[in-house]
Amino acid sequence: MPLLPARRRVRQAARALLLSGSILLLPAATADKPASASGADNADVLITGGTIYDGGTGKPYVGDIALKGDRIVYVGRSAPMKAAQRIDAKGMIVAPGFIDAHTHADGFLRSSDAAERVNPAWLDQGVSTVVIGVDGYGTPDVGDDAAKIQASGVGTNFIPFVGFGAVRQRVLGQDARAPNAQELGAMKSLVAKGMCEGATGFSAGLFYAPQSFAKTDEVIAVAREAAIRGGLYDTHQRDESSYSIGLLGSVREAIEIGKQAGMPVHFAHLKALGVDVQGEAPAVIAEIDAARKAGQNVTADQYPWLASGSSLDASLLPRWAVDGGGDALLKRLDDPTTLVRIRQEMSENMRRRGGAKSLLLIAQGFPWTGKTLEEVATQWQLDPRDAALRIIRQSIEKDKGRGTAVASFNMAQADVDLLMRQPWIVTSSDGSNGHPRMFATFPEKYVRYVRERKVIDLGTFVRQSTGRTADIYNIDHRGYLRPGYYADVVVIDPARYAPRADYMHPRELSVGVAKLFVNGTLAVSDSQTTGATPGRALLRPTPAHCPPA
Repeated sequence: MPLLPARRRVRQAARALLLSGSILLLPAATADKPASASGADNADVLITGGTIYDGGTGKPYVGDIALKGDRIVYVGRSAPMKAAQRIDAKGMIVAPGFIDAHTHADGFLRSSDAAERVNPAWLDQGVSTVVIGVDGYGTPDVGDDAAKIQASGVGTNFIPFVGFGAVRQRVLGQDARAPNAQELGAMKSLVAKGMCEGATGFSAGLFYAPQSFAKTDEVIAVAREAAIRGGLYDTHQRDESSYSIGLLGSVREAIEIGKQAGMPVHFAHLKALGVDVQGEAPAVIAEIDAARKAGQNVTADQYPWLASGSSLDASLLPRWAVDGGGDALLKRLDDPTTLVRIRQEMSENMRRRGGAKSLLLIAQGFPWTGKTLEEVATQWQLDPRDAALRIIRQSIEKDKGRGTAVASFNMAQADVDLLMRQPWIVTSSDGSNGHPRMFATFPEKYVRYVRERKVIDLGTFVRQSTGRTADIYNIDHRGYLRPGYYADVVVIDPARYAPRADYMHPRELSVGVAKLFVNGTLAVSDSQTTGATPGRALLRPTPAHCPPA
């Protein structure tokens, strides 16, 4: 569907910024040949004697890396040039800057506080690039949004998605109904707009209202607009548990959406959530492997925690209860007959999650922060369902929904381990406020799953955090240590690299990153951010099926 003239003007403005250098436009797949370095060349930075993990599948080796401007100009055993700055990395791990495949870093990147826009939560883990606009929340106004974020100065690169939730809400609001032909056309046009302005793909969060109200054919129709423009389908699938169609039914639905739309499928934070589906990881893997064997491009990301992060309303309330948004929910809670039905369905949802004792309230700055729902219910002398409803009601009426964040301890260690070993898995934090995964995912994975439990080896950890992620998202000239690639490089002290955040102290910065360069600029030195803001919007080139700028 053609873009409206006003939208075309927005895209033209964004493209002008791109061409002026205000935003980095990723090169096409047939980009410049890798740069080579001669002995006569001088570099800005020379990292010497580190153990190099280049993001690929090759064996690590001790060698040097040279940076000049925003590029890597040498990777090898012994650099033939001099440099203004020399870093002794003996005994250190040298790798591409980590890429977090699924984040909610938007709050940092859009903050009015310049110190927050530096994005220390991610930088201090060694992360140089974050993926945003996930779970269906990515704005279709990709060009304008990316320009504003980068112009404000941010510490990490960021990759935007256009989201089904944002698009559906703009057209249909919070209503639980199917779109008519005109509304479907408007939604498709918004997705086309986002893709033409540089989105990497189309994200969905079919577990969350109002996206949960959409049937499969609606998702396929809208996703196809991203598919014909080279986009990836990134999905928080409809059911990671037994809420609606079940975990395996949901996996099949996501694969079918990708198949029918004609696009790669990427499962966000893949897991088996809740007592009803613990132990189903082998069956999930079998479904994905079968699709891959049949020629479909299917991948996933995963975080190394046994607790998921969500909200009380999403975890416990039936979807029909939130049709129309918060005000409509409050009216239903005020109706005694409807309240009885809501409480009945909440009982089953709470059972799925492992009971009130498994739900840790993690929203910061509230009387219930750091307590389980069971503890709060006991303190208030209420049934846990009524305690949850009190928190939800207060959050709608007074706190704009901020108080309902919850960590839900509902995953089995064996499932997490098995998924982590798959050749199509990469690392993500799903980082959100109140959960330690925002500040500590990558070092947590390194310490618990590489060093202590040896679920995967160090090379696999680096590959799952760098090159494989770049391959999945088609991030050109990043994710590997190669001449000509952008100088996103991390130097890690393997003895000190560790998380500091936990569920009671979720905002503690990680330690052990000796150096982190983002686009050739030093962003972290000795576990301290430098205050630099070299991050760039990594927008895709204008795809086919877009009107000329």
